[in-house]
Amino acid sequence: MNICMYGASSTDLERIYYDAAEHLGRRMAARGHGLVFGGGAQGLMGAIARGIAAGGGRAVGIAPAFFDKPGILMKDCDEFIFTDTMRERKQLMENRSDAFIMAPGGIGTYEEFFEILTLKQLGQLNKPIAVFNVSSYYDLLLNLLDDMVTKGFMKSSCLDIFGAFSDADKMLDYLERELKSPPDLSHLKNI
Repeated sequence: MNICMYGASSTDLERIYYDAAEHLGRRMAARGHGLVFGGGAQGLMGAIARGIAAGGGRAVGIAPAFFDKPGILMKDCDEFIFTDTMRERKQLMENRSDAFIMAPGGIGTYEEFFEILTLKQLGQLNKPIAVFNVSSYYDLLLNLLDDMVTKGFMKSSCLDIFGAFSDADKMLDYLERELKSPPDLSHLKNI
């Protein structure tokens, strides 16, 4: 399975986030999974790619050409694809991936996650999605989603189309199960 990971490119985070991303990459490689990611050399993107490489796994980096500046991209991946735009990048990441993980990140990570989640809710794709809730980073987001359901802005069934995990292996178990037996999404949205 090729797993797309969305996550921070920041170098100013607590060590626990980098360690968790690198550990995830090692566990993915040990289980025979490949990585599709935004090609960043730093932050959680770089950490997961280093973990994949250390475990002997395969990594595909995808980034717009305007990111091609010294120290920004990890171009020594097994494959690196340059795009013209961010939208093209996201589409290629979606096309090349069998599942998605949102690791801790900023607004770009949120945007990528919510686009994939929306596509799944609309039945435009049916690939597993997981939130990697390292050190309770996404607790407030998960509470917000629960509140959206409580206030009627989202169906409760939308909470069932992704999983949230703090443990890498439990998250990978979930993605593997969901890939083998995708859920029926017909009840989510009537268009």
